[in-house]
Amino acid sequence: MESSVFFGQLGLGLLLGLGALGSALGIGAAGRAAAGAWAKEAKAGKPLNFSYIILTGMPLSQTIYAFVLMLIGLKGGIIDNPEIVAAHGGTFLGIALGGGLAEFISAWSQGLIGAAACRAISEGEGKGLAFMIIAMGIVETVGLFGMVFMLLMIPK
Repeated sequence: MESSVFFGQLGLGLLLGLGALGSALGIGAAGRAAAGAWAKEAKAGKPLNFSYIILTGMPLSQTIYAFVLMLIGLKGGIIDNPEIVAAHGGTFLGIALGGGLAEFISAWSQGLIGAAACRAISEGEGKGLAFMIIAMGIVETVGLFGMVFMLLMIPK
């Protein structure tokens, strides 16, 4: 296998791995905060708030973005046009690392905001969910931009 093709394939694997790692870290951060908020509500005899599920699950989307970018990279290059990858393996690696890091940081940051949102909603008697989702949506936009901008860089 040519080293250029190897680096192109390596990059696409790293892309999905970084996106999934960021999602896992983000979900873990928000999930821990949600569990604490639920414990507080249960102890007070209140019904458990479903909105924490929304806040916990939002970082998952960056794994989907990384997967879409990986599939398009595979379809547009490695599977259908291996000669393009042979000529542009470093480009594929760069696209994958750039996209993977964008998804990683976006998902992790989204989870940290989600964790803070769980605490704020818990302490604020359930108020402010829309504002929290908007804040998380701003970070979501970074992940979307990372995917779209890297898609535009795939060699034709």
